[in-house]
This record gives sequence, C-alpha cells and structure tokens, in this order.
Amino acid sequence: MDIANLIQTISIYAIPVLLSITLHEAAHGYAARHFGDDTAYLAGRITLNPFKHIDPLGTIVMPLVLYLATSGAFLFGYAKPVPVRFGNLRHPKQDMVWVALAGPGANFFQALLWGAVFYLLQALGVTEPFFIEMAQGGILVNIVMFVFNLFPLPPLDGGRILVGLLPYKQAMLVSRVEPYGFFIVMALVLAGVVSNLWLRPLMGLTFKVINLLLSPLIMLVR
Repeated sequence: MDIANLIQTISIYAIPVLLSITLHEAAHGYAARHFGDDTAYLAGRITLNPFKHIDPLGTIVMPLVLYLATSGAFLFGYAKPVPVRFGNLRHPKQDMVWVALAGPGANFFQALLWGAVFYLLQALGVTEPFFIEMAQGGILVNIVMFVFNLFPLPPLDGGRILVGLLPYKQAMLVSRVEPYGFFIVMALVLAGVVSNLWLRPLMGLTFKVINLLLSPLIMLVR
C-alpha cells in the first residue's frame, strides 16, 4: 500500500465522512426529541461535535483495516448509535419511522449540497483536484450511507422503518431479528448480496434523482 496515496485519500474523505456520520446521528437525536424522547439530548448527542459520535473501532479502526486489507476495494464502518427510547415517543410505532428516516434523510440532503458544491466549483473555474475530489467524495459517501442504512433489516434504519410500517404481528417478528441483524447484514455484504441487489441499483437511482434536483443549477452554471 502506497502510504502517500493512503494519506491523500484520508485527507480528501475526512471532512465528508465526519460530516456524514455527525449529521446522520444528530438528525436521529433531534427527530427523537421532536417526537418526545429526550434521551439523546440528555446524553449530549444532539451535537455537531463529531467526537461525540465517533466509535473508535467502527469509525476509525475497521474502515482503515479494511482499506489496507483490500487496497480500497471494500470499506465498511459505523458510528456510535444515538440512544433512542422508542417507548418515550408520543406514538412509538409511527414516530419511530420518522426518527429512523431522519438519519438517511440527512445524508441525502448532504449529497445534494456536495453536488451543488461540485457544480459551483466547476462554474468558478476551480481545477484544484483536491477540492473537486472532496466534493465528489462527499456525494459518494453520503449516497452510500443513505442507501445502505435504508436496507430493510434491523438494526439498520431501514429495518426500523419496516417495523414501524408493518402490522403489529409482522413487526414483532421482524424486530426479533435485531440482536443478530448486524451479523446477517455483514454476511450479506461479504456475499455480495447487498452490493449487487441493493447498493448498486439504488445508488444509481439516487444519483439520477440528485442530478434531476440539481438540473436548474447545472443549467445555470454551464
């Protein structure tokens, strides 16, 4: 592994990654407070301080080890989950859907903003690769987080959304998967199922949606 290349990659992706996980987790906490649960607020987790959301193993060690082991071909990581007591929500089953959606929603919004930055840099004639690649990295990181977290299996956000939308009996069956959900998701990731059947198709669709939403800006700056 080229150390110089590794340092360059980290410097390009550091800001987008820190912003993506920070705003994702803070959005969960803010939504939970809005719907009646102050747990995250009392724990100091509704904050833009990234150090409050970083999990040393999941945010730093695991992605770095995977990057080195696979030469950048496979990356995976996670932040420290925001504590939410769904029983404290005013309407637990319905409100958990909005609390779960808040994190991926924050990532989609960030991808949109990084896309706007990318086109504005082009309009301003900025050719410095560092800034162009950082904007592209911001788009990619947030789209990956948006799509991956919507995978419909607890404890991912998509699993909690599914639990909130299903009838009570079916919701209880799905929620029982949560203690094993992380290991199931990892097995599906390593088997290529998540990548081929979920990530790639939905990431392509999300890129198209973002380009569509940015089309007025694209036409304006060209």
